[in-house]
Amino acid sequence: MNFDEILPLISNLVVNYATKIALALATLVIGLWVIGFISKTLSKSMESRKIDSSIKPFLISLVSVSLRIVLLISVASILGIETTSFVAIIGSVGLAVGLALQGSLANFAGSVLILVFKPFKVGDIIQAQGQIGTVKEIQTFNTVLLSPDNKVIILPNGSLAGGSIVNLSSEETRRLDFVFRLDSAIDIGKVRSILLDVAQKEPLSLSTPAAGVVVSGFFDNGIEITLNIWVKSSDFVSSYWGILFNLNENVANAFRKEGINAPQQVRQLHVHQK
Repeated sequence: MNFDEILPLISNLVVNYATKIALALATLVIGLWVIGFISKTLSKSMESRKIDSSIKPFLISLVSVSLRIVLLISVASILGIETTSFVAIIGSVGLAVGLALQGSLANFAGSVLILVFKPFKVGDIIQAQGQIGTVKEIQTFNTVLLSPDNKVIILPNGSLAGGSIVNLSSEETRRLDFVFRLDSAIDIGKVRSILLDVAQKEPLSLSTPAAGVVVSGFFDNGIEITLNIWVKSSDFVSSYWGILFNLNENVANAFRKEGINAPQQVRQLHVHQK
């Protein structure tokens, strides 16, 4: 084969590969621009939804890297490179990483659900996973609570998002129920008067809805009297523990002053949002 015969073949190869290379470069440039546009749009969307800033960079990076991998596979395919093996390798690596980090991935998914659906926010008092405390921080994989006795509680977001959550400070007002066990011989009318007087003197107790006192149950040697008071959620969040402790002390002092035996047991129930 002489040079005159080889030259057309070389020209055809150059034209074919030049076309593929040009198309691949155009796909790469346009693809990178589209990925950048998607990343910026996603960032603005998360800002408008007020998604936690701690999770935003990671989520944007995850989307960007995934799209870049797809883009590189597409460019390789345009150049005529066999991509089946690449896809298989990426799939195998992804499966291995997913199995190794399935707990962390579940916690990450839980944090996304919490930040999107907002069952609680920083500053709320919640009860979940057998713990109660003020939400201090919502991290990428965990939620940090501060307990009443100033202990830091770390809850995995996967379990938190998949379990029951009681938000004690999400509504405008809250009702606090105080249950007192007293001797069956007590004067119920007198006890009701004492408890209502204590409730009215509580600075954070609302007049509407008004406080109430009811006979809520019986036990072997006595009866249960329940005092209901309503407070603003804003006061509830900032003064939650003070309300509980102060009212208990004021009731005990009032009972002692009026000659009523101290309750055998005092417990607080936090229910009924309005």
